[in-house]
Formats: sequence, structure tokens, C-alpha cells
Amino acid sequence: MLEWKEIYKMGGKETDMKHTGRRAAAFCLAAALMASLSGCGDKSPLDPANPVSLTIWHYYNGSQQAAFDTLIEEFNDTEGREKGIFVQSYSQGSVSDLEQAVRDAINGKVGADMMPDIFSSYADTAYEAEQQGALANLSDYLDQEELEQYVDSYIEEGRIAADGTLRIFPTAKSTEIMMINKTDWEPFAAAAGVSLEDLRTIEGVLDVARAYYEWTDSQTPDIPNDGKAFYGRDAVANYFIIGMQQMGVEIFQVENGEVILHTPREELYRLWENYYVPMVKGYFAAYGSFRSDDVKTGDLLAYTGSTSSAMYFPAQVELEDRSYPIDYIVMPAPVFQGGEHYAVQQGAGMVVSKSDEKHEYAAVEFLKWFTETENNLQFGCVSGYMPVQKGANSVEELDQAIENQQLQVPPKTYDCLTTVFEQIQDMKLYTNKSFKNGSAARKILEYHLADQAVQDRAAVAAALKEGKSLEEAAAPYVTESAFEEWYSSFCDALKSAVSK
Repeated sequence: MLEWKEIYKMGGKETDMKHTGRRAAAFCLAAALMASLSGCGDKSPLDPANPVSLTIWHYYNGSQQAAFDTLIEEFNDTEGREKGIFVQSYSQGSVSDLEQAVRDAINGKVGADMMPDIFSSYADTAYEAEQQGALANLSDYLDQEELEQYVDSYIEEGRIAADGTLRIFPTAKSTEIMMINKTDWEPFAAAAGVSLEDLRTIEGVLDVARAYYEWTDSQTPDIPNDGKAFYGRDAVANYFIIGMQQMGVEIFQVENGEVILHTPREELYRLWENYYVPMVKGYFAAYGSFRSDDVKTGDLLAYTGSTSSAMYFPAQVELEDRSYPIDYIVMPAPVFQGGEHYAVQQGAGMVVSKSDEKHEYAAVEFLKWFTETENNLQFGCVSGYMPVQKGANSVEELDQAIENQQLQVPPKTYDCLTTVFEQIQDMKLYTNKSFKNGSAARKILEYHLADQAVQDRAAVAAALKEGKSLEEAAAPYVTESAFEEWYSSFCDALKSAVSK
């Protein structure tokens, strides 16, 4: 008989450590009693007297990892103990580190660890694993009533198998919001006559950014062309995918695992005009690894990023010679003028490795517990992720969870979640379906235009130092012929990426 904390999983096999004494005997008796009370009709393959041990790989770090580990400990001491499930989690570092560890495990690479029972996964990585037959069919363990508790689009995203069955269990999701340095926004807005309403559309953000560049340039009349950028965005790929959706175009249309590319010139020109052009002119910018870094250094006032990035929004601006505290504003992410209110649906789910009925069943039992409203909100209050059940996405449920569990929630995370909850009924969450070479295609969206913009901005900045005006310096890069050259290169690169 095992003492609960002496259950270990070694090399994918369970090893029992002998334990004697009254405590073990008492536990055994209690477990047997629970088993007898479960009823003859119980179809569970679990036996509380012989617990099954599960390993989870994830990419959480810092406070997110601490929150996840706290919930796992709670599960092990409550429902896990009752049902006979013991969970251990391991951070693999970054998302890319996790993905590589999973690939190595699936391919049996020398020195690789054995496959975990559960691992965090984005859809593209899960799709690769599914193509290799490595994932359990979660539809075998969830009935329709259970599935209907989850946000429909989250479940749909997880149906990556050829037969439409579920492979990705939604556990925590995010979307995008806009965050603004309120302290520096207010004097600019008063002087320039702009308002937060102007930031509701992408075109409005561009107009405000132009005004901010001109206003900051005017603060130093003896130094020409030293205006500052107002705005930046994380995840340029989301700008493409969601921007096209807002304009009525699905850039990656996937049917039966095959992708059809939709790259109409007019819509892509609009994307180019509202990202590349302001980047080249210095109205938008990207300097650090993330745009929250650029707010911290005073190089930006606002950015669009993931809800989970709210915790990284700085508490102060740090300049070379001084620093000062700042307040913040959270707003919905801007939408193309006249477009439908689409917003990105992102965030890794959990997949279960194909093994045996007992391990797969136990894994799904844990995931169902983790996504119960209060448990999921407890994790979201720290991580900035949204809960995945329909009934949990409300300010009322969030406040109730905070009160019931006496949670300490960072104000930025709370404001971020409530902003999304207040808008969620009016927005359409979207993520493209998985397809072969989907990761490669997304990288084209992420870097092709952004890298070009950074390169051409450097050339414009050099021309400004030579005494040219901004319009003169930027002129060669913002013509229709410049767009056509980029457009042709972009379409070729995207076609090449999906056909590898």
C-alpha cells in the first residue's frame, strides 16, 4: 500500500514504495470504503487504493507556475486523493523549449525524457503530434453535456483530428487588449485634442500616433525630426489574421487539413498602410523583445498585446537620467474602421498523450477539475488568462471567486480581465484551424513585413540625420510601387511556407 506522497513516476512506469504502520492501514481502509461507496455502475477505471500518477509538462514560469502548482497541490489533496490520481508538474522553460522536448520525446531521441501524460500545447504543435499518432482521443472521455459547458470556439479549436474528434482540452485562453501609459497620455491628449475614443479603430490609432509624433517633435524646436513613436504591437501575425477577418477575409482557410491562402491585394494594402507606413515614419515602433519593454523605457505610450501581458505593464518609466511612476489604462484592442469586431483567440491548451485507458481517463478528470469555474478563475487571476467555461466569463463570477477564495489579484490583471468580460458578448473570438506547415506560415506573417519595416525605418532615420524632412526621407518607401514589391514578395514567401 502506498503513502500518498510516496507515489512517483519513473520512466513512464509506476513504482511502489513500501510503507507500513497505522497511517498506511488507515489510508487503505478509507480508500477501500470510498471504492465500495462509488457504486456498481461506476465506469471509472481508477482505484483509489492504487492511485495512478500523472506527469504534466508546461511552459509556465514565475507567478504563473506558482499558481499552477498551488492548484495541483489542492487537486492532489482533494479530488485526486478521492479518485486515486496524483499529479506532478514540470516547467520545460519557454514555449519553444517545451515544443522541442515534446518532439524529442515523440521521436525517441537519445537522451530525451519519456512522453508526459499531459502537456501544454498550441494548436500547430498539437497537430504535429496528432499526425504522428501521439495524442489521446479526448472525445472518448467527455459527453456532449460536458462539452457544452465550454466556449464553443475553444472546443472547435481542439478538434484537430481528421475525424473531427477532440485532441486539445481548453484550459486557459487569452485575447488581445490595448494598454496605455495614462500618466503621459493625459497631457498629450489635452494639448492635441484627442481622446480615448479615437483609439477604438486602427485608423484612429494611426491618426493619434501621427499627432503624438508631431507634438513631441514640437517640444524641441531646436532639434528637427525628433518626434517619438506612440504605439506598437506584439504578435504581428495576429494583426494579419484578425485584421483580415475584420475585413471579411480568412487568410488561412482550412478544409480537411488542407489550406487555401486568401491574399487579396486591397485588404493587404490596408494592412500595409496601417502598420508598415507608420513604422517607417516613426509613428509606431518596436525596440525591445515586447512592447511593454518599450513603454518601460519611455519609447512608446501604448501597445496592443495579450491579456496575459498585463502583469508586465511597467509601474514606472525608466529613462537614462531619471525614472517616474506611471498609471495605466486598459482598452479593447482596436478594430479596422467598418470591420466586424473579431478578436484573437489564443493560449495553449492541454493535450493527453496516447497511453492506456486508466492514464487517459485520469488525465481528463484532472483537466475537468482544473477548468471548473473557481479553479480556472483562480489561475486566471494570477496569469491574466481567461477561463474556458461559458458561465465563468463574467465580472460577477470573477468577483465571486475572488471573495470566496480571498484572492489577491493585481489591479492590472483584474482590469484587463474585466475589460474583456465586458466586451466578450460583442466580439467574435477567432483562431485559424491547424494545417501542415502552419507554424512556418505564421512566421511569414510575424516577420516578413515587420522586418522590412525595421530595416526601412533605419534608412529613413539615416536620411533624417542628413537633413531631409520626414516626408522626403520616407517618400521612397511608401509609394504604391513599394507596396507592390512587398506584396509580391510576401505572397511568394507565404506560398513557399505552406508547400514545404
